[in-house]
Amino acid sequence: MKEATDKFYYKIDTYYPSSQICSYCGQKDESLKDLSIREYKCQSCGRELDRDINASINILFEGLKLHYN
Repeated sequence: MKEATDKFYYKIDTYYPSSQICSYCGQKDESLKDLSIREYKCQSCGRELDRDINASINILFEGLKLHYN
């Protein structure tokens, strides 16, 4: 079995609002500019989100979009 050795690096825009976008429904909540808010409820779909986990999911999806587009 051949091992895959190719690696890809994609730079996400510094100002990409990864923690303001709900990773479930895609709704952007601009009232979340205050980074001291660590957990919040999406105003659109009602999901309870941890800001760091939500941001990491959004960054993953953004990287996949850059890779496949």
